[in-house]
Amino acid sequence: MSPTTELLAKTEAKAQPDALSQPKKSGGCGCSSSSTEISHDEKIKERIAKHPCYSEEAHHHYARMHVAVAPACNIQCNYCNRKYDCANESRPGVVSELLTPEEAAHKVLVIAGKIPQMTVLGIAGPGDPLANPEKTFRTFELIADKAPDIKLCLSTNGLMLPDYVDRIKKLNVDHVTITINMVDPEVGTKIYPWVHYRRKRYKGIEGVRILHERQMEGLQALKEADILCKVNSVMIPGINDEHLAEVDRVIRENGAFLHNIMPLISAPEHGTHFGLTGQRGPTPKELKALQDKCSGNMKMMRHCRQCRADAVGLLGEDRSQEFTKEKFLEMAPEYNLEKRQELHAAIDKVQQEQKAAKAAKAQKKVANSPKILVAVATKGGGLVNQHFGHAREFMVYEVDANEAKFVGHRKVEQYCQGGYGEDDALDGMLKMLEGCKAVLVSKIGSCPQEELKKAGIEAVEAYDLIEKVASEYYQKWLSIQVCTDSVLASES
Repeated sequence: MSPTTELLAKTEAKAQPDALSQPKKSGGCGCSSSSTEISHDEKIKERIAKHPCYSEEAHHHYARMHVAVAPACNIQCNYCNRKYDCANESRPGVVSELLTPEEAAHKVLVIAGKIPQMTVLGIAGPGDPLANPEKTFRTFELIADKAPDIKLCLSTNGLMLPDYVDRIKKLNVDHVTITINMVDPEVGTKIYPWVHYRRKRYKGIEGVRILHERQMEGLQALKEADILCKVNSVMIPGINDEHLAEVDRVIRENGAFLHNIMPLISAPEHGTHFGLTGQRGPTPKELKALQDKCSGNMKMMRHCRQCRADAVGLLGEDRSQEFTKEKFLEMAPEYNLEKRQELHAAIDKVQQEQKAAKAAKAQKKVANSPKILVAVATKGGGLVNQHFGHAREFMVYEVDANEAKFVGHRKVEQYCQGGYGEDDALDGMLKMLEGCKAVLVSKIGSCPQEELKKAGIEAVEAYDLIEKVASEYYQKWLSIQVCTDSVLASES
């Protein structure tokens, strides 16, 4: 690991305390109508460079936060059940407490000091931000005045978006996400029971047609206003899974530059219509297959965590309970632009080193290299730096002789629970790690290591850059495969 990477890891560890584990060493868009990949558009890359939800590279290093100032919603989705005063679920629409714009602005300034790698403030609910326009825009005004380096972002169902694009542009809200689950209203009738528009509730296909037309109008308006536009779609097996390829084509042609296809969350205990009626979500294999199918058309987002409406921290973590209203209102704002810029400069240096290493390796392409999947336990920074037992998710990389490419993440129940429920948790983890050849961790106990081995998954202990550890493991795996093939060939 380079000195810069090691220094940044220590800096981020201080800004991101974790009582459970310490690292151990072991033995987005100009919405262009072009379908050109984002990696070829330097202007777009610059605009999303510090946005963890829009940039795969940024999400290793930069944090985001959501403020829950928008309680009302103007549509009903069969996969949604907004829950308030809830700290035990991690999904959209869930919050522990609602905030006023003034409380939200205070919270942002506190957290911008506590977590200096926080670069994005988003409003994503728990309802729809544009169904609560005054609260949403007042929050943005307060934050833009006090913390001008923080990017402003909102997520919407798109119903009221055409009415507010000018105001969004005026406030310099440069990133907007629209959730679009269909472009065929017949499909939409299975997802949306009703739409409330212009003080009237529309049920069935009439309401869905209004929603679709307004979403397309809003998408075009964002394109014309040069506002970065990402589209979220929820993959619902048997309802819109086959249809989402058409959604991908339509949104690309109408100006979106990034598509995020997310799995349906439908546990019965969440109380959603789909959860209560037994509608299943997609398997990781089904989700990846659809993402792969659509990725040839436009940039595909694979690192989304389907965050709570009050999420705080790096993607993949939620520190919202550290900053409840009772706690943050007693904290003095620690926003310091100079200190934030120093950390961001260190992050940028690490990213440049990582890019240089990738570029050097890319010059030595290996043809017909077999691909494998490996899972990674990480707390951020682009590092293998988390104990197996403390992981609540694993990032999955597709590795060959040329690169380690991030392809998704798999949420799991934490294994280390003080002895209670650990066997059940491990069974669930093994199921979610199915298809992976190895799991890369900073540390792992002998018991789970043996169980992984029985399941055909090798545990690799390391503390270094993800791509480096993954590539080193791949070379070891490949050499074993070559030897095995040679032995089998000689025996035959």
